[in-house]
Amino acid sequence: MRKVIEIKNLEYTYPDGTKALNGVDLEVFEGESVALIGPNGAGKSTLLLHLNGILNGNGSVKILGRDLMGKNIREIRNKVGIVFQDPDNQLFSPTVFDDVAFGPINMGCSQKMVKEKVKDALSQIKMEEYKDRCPHHLSFGEKKRISLATVLSMNPEILALDEPTSNLDPVSRRNMIRLFHELKLTKVIATHDMEMVSEVCKRAILLSQGRIVADGKVSEILTNEELLKSHGLDPPPLVRFLKQMGYKDISLSLKEMIGRKEFIR
Repeated sequence: MRKVIEIKNLEYTYPDGTKALNGVDLEVFEGESVALIGPNGAGKSTLLLHLNGILNGNGSVKILGRDLMGKNIREIRNKVGIVFQDPDNQLFSPTVFDDVAFGPINMGCSQKMVKEKVKDALSQIKMEEYKDRCPHHLSFGEKKRISLATVLSMNPEILALDEPTSNLDPVSRRNMIRLFHELKLTKVIATHDMEMVSEVCKRAILLSQGRIVADGKVSEILTNEELLKSHGLDPPPLVRFLKQMGYKDISLSLKEMIGRKEFIR
């Protein structure tokens, strides 16, 4: 399996002296869906922003086998799509079409190719009819999906998503999770939504104070209540339900339920 992200001894300190990353080593392979979990201030968002050079700390970052530096940065940014937590930080054009077209235009695509890429990206999120709408008049959930389309239009190989289900109503949240199942890309998701992690991801990385303190199967990490609580997290409702129902091997039961098609509502 191809290694698409390789990080060694990454450190980052913000200008105010806050140390956000402290010796992070991480490998992600093609097609993986990886959750970055941890309390506020653990370094999740900071780590995401290193995946396409928005932030540049000390250490080694390789994306798709290339060092994230110099002449490689532009190409890597076309391959790593970052979706911010607040869609208003990503949407700035008068129409949805213009926002989704921004990336392909800057890649030098022809007018015909830009239209095709916009149509395909909006089709993937099932919002083709929104192309002439003003993004600032959309609901929060709709804005989240359009933000996703702005990176899908660049045909990335890696999606880096920061709290993609935060502040969504139940229907919008389910739609977003369904999208993640349909998108066959490498996904790195920073989130506090443990239930979403249990449905979407097979691997979880627990960050605390800028360090990776656990890295393993979702079914093992999310059932380790002592580990989660020691880092300010709670297991998802499904895990608590399985415990109440008397399942002895919760890790195995969670793994089985994640694999069942009917579990993906």
